[in-house]
Amino acid sequence: MTARILVTGGTGTLGRQVVPRLRDAGCDVRVLSRRAHDAADGVEYVTGDLLTGEGIQAAVDGAAIIVHCAGSSKGDDEATRNLVRAASGSAVQHLVYISVIGADRVPLVSGVDRTMFGYFGTKLAAERVVADSGLPWTTLRASQFHDLILMVAQQMANLPLIPVPAGFRFQPVDAGEVAARLVDLALGAPAGLVPDLAGPRVYRASDLLRSYLQARGKHRPMVPVRLPGTAARAFRAGVNLAPDRAVGHRTWEEFLADRVLAEA
Repeated sequence: MTARILVTGGTGTLGRQVVPRLRDAGCDVRVLSRRAHDAADGVEYVTGDLLTGEGIQAAVDGAAIIVHCAGSSKGDDEATRNLVRAASGSAVQHLVYISVIGADRVPLVSGVDRTMFGYFGTKLAAERVVADSGLPWTTLRASQFHDLILMVAQQMANLPLIPVPAGFRFQPVDAGEVAARLVDLALGAPAGLVPDLAGPRVYRASDLLRSYLQARGKHRPMVPVRLPGTAARAFRAGVNLAPDRAVGHRTWEEFLADRVLAEA
């Protein structure tokens, strides 16, 4: 009998890529979502809220493996705590978590810094919840997805003058490649913290924005802004990068060309 796999955040950017790969591997897949969905393509959907804990126990019951893709800019640690609490009383044999490169290297922040960098702190806190859960676990840290860079670029392109964080660099990775790695990890033995997964190239923030503007045929002046604080200093030092783990294949240019073509 095929083990059931629960995917949290299965309708999000990463989860949408994970679910069909699990199905292609012959898995019995259940997706946890905050909104109701009809079953489709052999996938069962259950409704629940990780932040409140509502519906989580029912979602977890009967699952042997959990791939925890759900995430937000805040509250990841509490959401993960609710998930672990439910899983600890069930037959879960493997909990797989997706985190972010630099989670353990961006200094704890407060005040204004929390708006931009607090995400890293909540991801680290969630990592610790997973590691301390008593469940067999695997955690993968990945760099920022192409999709996130694109979303930011689209928003910034609406401004008449684009402020660019001076010295910031990114190593964007394809969400599909991260999904494939997560599926491999989920179907393997629990491995703890595994090597990072980052994209093939490191880019300056200004170059990512400029290439998007060029692809869309837009022209916007950009001005470098040196952000204050210890977290911004850490970012300028490259704590969000993993050049020795540039194992992703799809470049930003390839992703952007495909996406702009799709929008044409």
